[in-house]
Amino acid sequence: MKQKNKNIIISGGGTGGHIFPAISIANAINVLEPETNILFVGALGKIEMEKVPAAGYKIIGLPVAGLQRRLTVKNISFIFKLISSLRKSKKIIKDFKPDVVVGVGGYASGPVLYKANKMKIPTIIQEQNSYAGITNKLLAKKAKKICVAYEGMEKYFPKEKIIITGNPVRQDLMDNIGNKDEAINHFDLKKDKKTILIVGGSLGARTINQSVIGDIKKIGKSDFQLLWQTGKYYFDDAKKAAEESGINNIKVLDFITRMDMAYAAADIIISRAGAGTISELCLVGKPVILVPSPNVAEDHQTKNALALANKDAAIMIKDSEAREKLMDAALKLIENEEGIKVLSENVKGMALRDSARNIAEEVLKQVEND
Repeated sequence: MKQKNKNIIISGGGTGGHIFPAISIANAINVLEPETNILFVGALGKIEMEKVPAAGYKIIGLPVAGLQRRLTVKNISFIFKLISSLRKSKKIIKDFKPDVVVGVGGYASGPVLYKANKMKIPTIIQEQNSYAGITNKLLAKKAKKICVAYEGMEKYFPKEKIIITGNPVRQDLMDNIGNKDEAINHFDLKKDKKTILIVGGSLGARTINQSVIGDIKKIGKSDFQLLWQTGKYYFDDAKKAAEESGINNIKVLDFITRMDMAYAAADIIISRAGAGTISELCLVGKPVILVPSPNVAEDHQTKNALALANKDAAIMIKDSEAREKLMDAALKLIENEEGIKVLSENVKGMALRDSARNIAEEVLKQVEND
């Protein structure tokens, strides 16, 4: 008798940091079990509604939204959207009949996992950050397993349910990471200068960009070059500042498509501290200065950054201190060969490889155990 194909729901999203790892998990499941039926459930109007179909998967959107942390009329609509999302989640589960439901974080993850738990369907949580949010702590009580990227997560979850898998990263990033000469040529940089790479995500990081603009003359006087991804919102200001300074050792780009090349070109990296970004940086193994964004739920980027900084695997500079300290710290680090060596060795030691496959294996194991 032919065995029934497995049905798996992956729920969550809201940001690229949630959805790209989710797609990596789905791809890894399909490598292990090509006949598996995978359905994504996301939030209407969010990035997953575009990126998931582009990756070849079906997605259903929920009208769910985030709860505002201050008193506002939006919280009234939040309640109605949550009730509607819970009802829709129940119908999705009844229709699709999943063998297991995976939550990757984000708005849609809560209603779907909550209903799956109520309906006695095995659930798995993928917690990306070093600090667990309220929703995942509540959902963890009924989850079969919790896949985490950091040690010490028993502070938030039952110890017997925790598996350290790491966070899935874009596999093409690691498969295609080029050599330094090729990368320098790709960006038309100078081979005889060390390179500071600045990345702030596709939209950019205001404080990091303002810190560079404020100290642009120091960069011009240095013997180093800057590969600067500004994000689309800050590109014009950054380009203008670079041109008006007359400096020729700064390459300004609004977005970098070939991040493998950017990482290969870099001697040191300045970045925000999102969970997915940190996982990539650990695998890349270059010294990094982290400037955590303060505008995230429960300040989880600071906690992510501290997980590295406390092990001498990164330098952390607070967002509020970046304008004063960031570029001085970068220019000091890039001249410190011993400091670069220590940070590189320590950050490499925190890398967890094959994360997507490890999570996929755990998901399929739960189907077998059910």
